[in-house]
Amino acid sequence: MVEWIITPGLVPYDEALAFMEARVAQIQAGTADECLWLLEHPPLYTAGTSARPEDLVDPDRLPVHQARRGGQYTYHGPGQRIVYVMLDLNRRGRDVRAFVAWLEGWVIRTLAEFGIRGEVRAGRVGVWVARPDRPTAPDGSVAEDKIAAIGIRLSRWVSFHGLSINVEPDLDHFSGIVPCGIRDHGVTSLVDLGLPVTLTDLDAALLRTYADGPVPGRTGASST
Repeated sequence: MVEWIITPGLVPYDEALAFMEARVAQIQAGTADECLWLLEHPPLYTAGTSARPEDLVDPDRLPVHQARRGGQYTYHGPGQRIVYVMLDLNRRGRDVRAFVAWLEGWVIRTLAEFGIRGEVRAGRVGVWVARPDRPTAPDGSVAEDKIAAIGIRLSRWVSFHGLSINVEPDLDHFSGIVPCGIRDHGVTSLVDLGLPVTLTDLDAALLRTYADGPVPGRTGASST
């Protein structure tokens, strides 16, 4: 059984981290179900284990939290759907690359529900959209913007942290960092792409497309 939790309002980052750590310990002990937690954070930056100091462009702009997940700097804030993924990879093959690829695939299927073609790129974890309406990249290729970030951590093969999808965040806040260490591409959102999508719309799409994924388990939904 995979429990879905949808929490309204803004959840402080430290509270979310404490919840994830406790839930992961319970999953490891066999006393709680796996969990997918959908929420929003107040405006903040998180630093993954590969974050470089020079990529924090404006250190006084927003609070900065050490995330202890993989990856570099990213922004979280209102209008961005966070999906914290607490799943037991002991039952799912213990294949980190396949797990990250599944998360990317889940995002791609979800974006397709709104007519958006999400794509992955070698060496760049996350999901991207081509922007032929923008000036070309320095190498002459079509411009690309990131719409979803992925960063996970494993504890005894139970995952936590997860992914974020930009619905309608303040994109200007991304200028305070080099998002995920990538300087040559931008950041976008569903609303920035011209789609009047709400968090509720996205949540429904995430639930529909999760059922199509390769990760086993029945789903139920709850709200806190």
